[in-house]
Amino acid sequence: MSVAAPAIRVAGSEAGLADALATVLTDCVERGASVGFMAPLARDRAVGFWQRVIASAGRGERILLVAELPGRGIVGTVQVILDLPKNQPHRGEVAKMLVRSDARRCGVGRALLVAAEAAARDRGRWLLVLDTVTGGAAERLYRSLGWTAVGEIPDYALWPDGRLCSTTVFYKRLAGAPERAGA
Repeated sequence: MSVAAPAIRVAGSEAGLADALATVLTDCVERGASVGFMAPLARDRAVGFWQRVIASAGRGERILLVAELPGRGIVGTVQVILDLPKNQPHRGEVAKMLVRSDARRCGVGRALLVAAEAAARDRGRWLLVLDTVTGGAAERLYRSLGWTAVGEIPDYALWPDGRLCSTTVFYKRLAGAPERAGA
């Protein structure tokens, strides 16, 4: 049985969006993802987080992408943060790449990241950075898509259960980037 390709789109402020994204976030945290939240994650806290993200996207401070699968609704999301210091107008930060556990290994994460790179490029951003838990599936995905690991920071964050975890920092220069800084 083949799985339909995810549809990736820029999210707006449509009704129910914060609630749908809260479902994705809660699923990820419940399954142990170190994404800035501790378990148990209260539903109102997850919805409030997404309401703030949606408002930030509405102000142009970030790009919010969602992935949908036929008959399953929103199953993943990623952000490109654009609101950075004035001396970094060429750079974006990839954040909160989340895929619901029942939609993993279906190409959702790959499609989201490729779309995030394209959306950043469309906004004039040619250098992207991100961090991810060291040794996880996301790290393998980033490497497979040509991201370069800068290094590992031990004890950077906590797993949702309170244990310490390391993170690996990555960057990617997108097509069309100048040959060197200042060029």
